[in-house]
Amino acid sequence: MTKKKCQPCEGLEKPLNEKKVLKLLESLNDEWHYDHKFKTIYRKFNFKNYYDTMAFVNAIAWISHTQDHHPDLIVSYNRCQVCYTTHAINGLSENDFICAKKIDELVN
Repeated sequence: MTKKKCQPCEGLEKPLNEKKVLKLLESLNDEWHYDHKFKTIYRKFNFKNYYDTMAFVNAIAWISHTQDHHPDLIVSYNRCQVCYTTHAINGLSENDFICAKKIDELVN
């Protein structure tokens, strides 16, 4: 999945169904979680200091820019939570999993 590139979403597509979400979740690091209520996938990352946290956030910014698909981030001194959803379709798309996999490759 890391070779794939996000495709523009015009809001006409339908969100992935739960069966497909759970299947794609298997391709990610086990620390990714699915929140069916908020239609997101998320993962929490811990770092030893602020500098490492910000380096990670900047790397995510670069991935987001190249894929034109942007997560919601919750950032603190030594933690970052990354949440993906596709707002245009009010649910999850393959783009969310493509970006999550790219982040997995970044930290593994």
